[in-house]
Amino acid sequence: MSYPHANPLVSPPPPQQLLQDVRLPSVAHIRAFEAAVRSGSFERASDELAVTPSAVGKRVAALESLLGVKLLCRVGRGVEPTPAGREYLDQVSVALGLLTRSTFHRRASAAQQRLRVTLPPTFAREVLIPHLAEFTGAHPEIELELMLSIPYLDISAPGCDLEIRFGEGPFDALECERLVDEPVFPACSPAFLARQGGLASPRDLRKEFLLRCPLEPWQPWLAQAGIDWPDPDSGHRIVDLGMMLEAAITHQGIALARRSLARRALKEGQLVQLFAIQARPKFSYFVCWHRKHGIDEAKGHFIDWLKAICARAAAPTSAAP
Repeated sequence: MSYPHANPLVSPPPPQQLLQDVRLPSVAHIRAFEAAVRSGSFERASDELAVTPSAVGKRVAALESLLGVKLLCRVGRGVEPTPAGREYLDQVSVALGLLTRSTFHRRASAAQQRLRVTLPPTFAREVLIPHLAEFTGAHPEIELELMLSIPYLDISAPGCDLEIRFGEGPFDALECERLVDEPVFPACSPAFLARQGGLASPRDLRKEFLLRCPLEPWQPWLAQAGIDWPDPDSGHRIVDLGMMLEAAITHQGIALARRSLARRALKEGQLVQLFAIQARPKFSYFVCWHRKHGIDEAKGHFIDWLKAICARAAAPTSAAP
């Protein structure tokens, strides 16, 4: 580096002193700014950077605070650079290009794709995770990021590519496919059944035996069994399918179960199915995606695989006792 008009007998300032006078922002803040300008909105930038739109906005705000200038301005639902922002982008684009081209910063596989999926906890634990190695083996180029949702709240997680939803469907602003049609049936622990001296028919049920869960109402099964009862209105109300099944496993009553979620407990003898009567439930699992984003190859592979394992998980293993 040369210094105009410098005295040749005087050494230039050391690099450490020069760096002390420079305010260097983080690369994450510069990338957020560059992506917002290029895509025209925080929302599209968030999809690219795999963070929330709020996080993109905060990174740009931090960069503006560090530089002491306004870089972006709102235009309708998008953003565009200010004159200072355009000038700054011209200056940092070269540096970003150099960093991007470095082989040390590249992933091992350039074809690696990331898929962000939100799903309910019980479905994740009992259906997806036990078979996840199959998907990894079939599609090593797809990296999954799994995030838990709350089934009882109809809220989309920001930045997700696919959602597993539990409900009646369809859902606002989402395209969806039902993952599997499976019936529901009563189930309890062998110890609970022994305490009752056995149950010969559905008429032997008592309302206080039935575990309450708004995600799995009893009325469809009761109607199928020819019992003119409303849903039970007393006793603990459990707003989670996994907790309801755990209550049944620990001898606290009879749960309305579906095989995809109760398969392991049934196989291990923690639960037994009562009666051969099954009914179509009110709610089902759906895989959903935003209409504006559509289905790409990675999403298609994951949806096809997920529907296949759901069908296997819901398949009957033996006749009901």
